[in-house]
Amino acid sequence: MSNIKNLRSEEAIKKLHELVLDIKTCFFGTHVANDDGASYRPMATQDVDDQGNIWFMSDKHSLKNNEIKADSKVQLFYSDPAQASFVVVTGRAEEVFDRNKTEELWTPFARTWFKEGKDDPDISLIRVRPETAHYWDVKGNRMVNFFKYIAGAATGKPVVEAVEGSLNVK
Repeated sequence: MSNIKNLRSEEAIKKLHELVLDIKTCFFGTHVANDDGASYRPMATQDVDDQGNIWFMSDKHSLKNNEIKADSKVQLFYSDPAQASFVVVTGRAEEVFDRNKTEELWTPFARTWFKEGKDDPDISLIRVRPETAHYWDVKGNRMVNFFKYIAGAATGKPVVEAVEGSLNVK
C-alpha cells in the first residue's frame, strides 16, 4: 500500500537528487508527442543541481541534440526495480556549452564517449528543467523488503512501506 507524499521546493529537489543519482541511468525521450518509443535512449545522469536541473553530457552532433533544438520537451524515465524506486520527469531540455560546467561534471567514464577527454570540441551539456515529476519509492533495503513481502503474503496485511507523490521543484 502506498502513502502519498507530494513534495515541493527544497524537499522535492532533495528527493529528486537522491532517487535520480541512485538510479543514475534513465531513458531520455525526445519527440514526446510522437509517443512511439523510438526517440528514447539510455543516458547517464551527471548531476542534479541545487535548482533541480538534471544534467547530461552529449555529443553536439547527435540526433538527440538536434531533436531538442526542434522541440525542447523531453521525458526521463528512471527505474530501479531491485530497490523498487521509480521516477518520471517531464521537462524542457536545452543544449549548454560551458567549459567550467563540463569540467565539474567530467568523470573518467565519460572518456568512453569523448575520446579527446574533457576538452573534446564535440561535448555539449544538456540541462533538463523539470516541469512535472512523479516518484514511487519503497523504503528499506532489498533483503528486508523481501522478508516483508513474505510476511505480508502470509498474513494478508501489507507491511512494506511504499511512498509516491509529485515532485514540484519550482
